[in-house]
Amino acid sequence: MAPMSAPVGGSRPLLNRRLASFGTTIFAEMSALAARTGSINLGQGFPDTDGPAEIAEAASRAVLTGLGNQYPPGPGIPELRTAIAEHQQRFYGLPYDPDTEVLVTAGATEAIAASLLALLEPGDEVIALEPYYDSYAACIAMAGATRVPVTLRPHAGAFALDLDELRAAVTPRTRLLLLNTPHNPTGTVLTPAELTAIAELAVDRDLLVVTDEVYEHLVFEGAHLPLASLPGMRERTVTISSSGKTFSFTGWKVGWVTAPPELVSAVRSAKQFLTYVSSGPFQYAIAEALRLPDDYYAGFRADHAAKRDILADGLAAAGFEVFRPRGTYFITTDITPLGEKDGLAFCRALPERCGVVAIPNQVFYDDRAAGATQVRWAFCKRTVVLQEAVERLGRLAR
Repeated sequence: MAPMSAPVGGSRPLLNRRLASFGTTIFAEMSALAARTGSINLGQGFPDTDGPAEIAEAASRAVLTGLGNQYPPGPGIPELRTAIAEHQQRFYGLPYDPDTEVLVTAGATEAIAASLLALLEPGDEVIALEPYYDSYAACIAMAGATRVPVTLRPHAGAFALDLDELRAAVTPRTRLLLLNTPHNPTGTVLTPAELTAIAELAVDRDLLVVTDEVYEHLVFEGAHLPLASLPGMRERTVTISSSGKTFSFTGWKVGWVTAPPELVSAVRSAKQFLTYVSSGPFQYAIAEALRLPDDYYAGFRADHAAKRDILADGLAAAGFEVFRPRGTYFITTDITPLGEKDGLAFCRALPERCGVVAIPNQVFYDDRAAGATQVRWAFCKRTVVLQEAVERLGRLAR
């Protein structure tokens, strides 16, 4: 056997230096840990049951009748783009032209990547609410821009945005605000007053805004308010959502962008060189899903509110400080009352201690110390699974 040669590329690291600090996502690590230990996985945010049977049947019907089995149109099939536009009008009174103001993507993750790659250049600054979903940081880095975190801080049993801190973070280099409401991982839902202040700031400083609203139908108190609906915001806002969180088909990866034509055109220019197209037959099914009656959306929200309460009450009984979320399907807790200080070490040890997996929030912070004692739990699971998880977590109190 010939001796192994030196790695190609010489001494320079193979991975682009912009991505070198990210490594394997915490979700992959913790899901592998759950599989290896046979633990209940309350880490990665995917449901353990499928969505409506009639929507699964619609996907099957599309495959069997040849709908979407070949490349769909680059912007998405007309039926889905029309359904997305109807959804925005139906729930929020926001009119969008399905031909010029809607773009279908490979989930919200691609929509975020395409938006940031399209709208940012090296030297631009992006303000993101911290803690943030980990793909935000990676996409900003890939665009060569600079991430400027504004931290949501624990206050009175929830996480609060300091509007003065947000205003102070804007500089002449700020190009874009990247918002997520309802917010993962904290469960915060920005209030109308907060959104109004953000809108006024964006207009005053002439900023673009990208909003990740994938949990729009999981607001438990009050109602979701899209930033694009506020004065001066429709023309500067890229609104992102997806079918995975609302219809519990996360593997289908059907997301979308709604925005004015010039913004959609910019995002499409980047998106066409990422996946180009995806999820052909599933697009037809999600077009039907978006037209489900109001009873579906109300039942979906009520079911998750009940599951939230099961897990939140169980976590409190186990000794955690619980930040009961107003939206999403995640609960953030603080482990300090358990005598713990390091969320990452706690989560790595938890499967052996009680057979449950969670996610340490510190990986969602630039300032790891700010989230060092926070742990996130997903409650988008069957009730019986949550009840078993609560029983196991009770060992911590005992």
